[in-house]
Amino acid sequence: MSGKASKRNPVSSTYEDNKARALSTDVSVRADLAAHEDAEPEILYYLTDDSSGIVRKNLALNPCTPAKANLILAQDEDEEVRMDLARKICRLLPDLSGEQTAILLEKTIEVLEILAKDQVKAVRAIISETLKESVNAPKNIVMNLAKDVEEIVASPILEYSPLLSDNDLLEIIASGIAAGALPAIARRPGLSEEVSDAVVAQLEVPAISTLLVNPSAKIREETLDQIMDQAEGVEPLHEPLVMRLNLSLRAMRRISGFVASSLVEKLVNRNNLPPATEKELKNIVRGRIEKTREFSPVTEENGQSRAEKMFAENQLDEEAVADAVDLKNQDFVVTALSLLSKYSSKKVGAMLASRNGKVVISLCWKAGLSMRLAFKIQTVIAHVPRRDIVNARNGIEYPFTDKEMDWQLSFYDS
Repeated sequence: MSGKASKRNPVSSTYEDNKARALSTDVSVRADLAAHEDAEPEILYYLTDDSSGIVRKNLALNPCTPAKANLILAQDEDEEVRMDLARKICRLLPDLSGEQTAILLEKTIEVLEILAKDQVKAVRAIISETLKESVNAPKNIVMNLAKDVEEIVASPILEYSPLLSDNDLLEIIASGIAAGALPAIARRPGLSEEVSDAVVAQLEVPAISTLLVNPSAKIREETLDQIMDQAEGVEPLHEPLVMRLNLSLRAMRRISGFVASSLVEKLVNRNNLPPATEKELKNIVRGRIEKTREFSPVTEENGQSRAEKMFAENQLDEEAVADAVDLKNQDFVVTALSLLSKYSSKKVGAMLASRNGKVVISLCWKAGLSMRLAFKIQTVIAHVPRRDIVNARNGIEYPFTDKEMDWQLSFYDS
């Protein structure tokens, strides 16, 4: 036998022999035939109905399986068959270009669309992972994967896909994103200010942490202020803030006002600050420590009596309330809100206990406090659930009219 003949596939090249093998009762014979790239298309199509999963898996992996057969395999009852088909289809996609393959490309995309909607997330995840950096993938499939309810499916596309524009990302965030997938957007290189704003507006600590340490993400100064408003009471945000590149001196001063002294040391070293600035930041830390000692709430009565005394001396202002919020001195804050809003402490306590963001900011408005401080009181004192937190309009303004806020408070007037 010649050397060429010895290298031939053991499957016969004759149509009749292949038909016989397709009808064989030996699974291994049918499986070998299903893997044979030179087998006739109609023979391979016939094998899509084979009772053996091994045969159908080989068929799914065979790059020469006809498009019509792939459509059937895309809905196979065996998820492993569909997973193998997903891997193959994604590998074939970049090679399907040019007019001569237009029909084949159309059918291949049809298979891809079916697999991208598969009920098994592992199948969808294969499609997502394989297409995440593709510039040839159909945009509608990429968008559907990005909006998938499973993080393992959505994240690769959200983080890497070059097909997603800023408008696409904003739409995806606005329409609801898979739980745990927001950090994937925060990791995208060259993230725009608009998308960064949208990420921060979701108030998800892991996503904001990821955004802060993304060196190429653009973050507006106003947005950074909003992050710092949240970060004062959220320790997991402290180090990511310190690690943020190109912080302004104003931001560094503010961060030094609430993070641990060890992090201020890291802030100084990381930014190679001049001695005078280093001394200023360290003095902020020392001053904060001294202030805490002077204003340490030993008992509930001390917080209440201190607030009452400051009110009597006309010193109970925004700064005093903000200091108490920073120290989480609930009794002082309740008393201050009561005195400033003219509501009883019992009613103020009920409003805060409602954990209703609209009610809490309406109370703060009635007390004459800023929306920025109202936001902190929602998160630090009232512990309003993330989904119910009310954000400022234009970063600093109350988002409701006076009439609307009076209406919120009217429920507590009786």
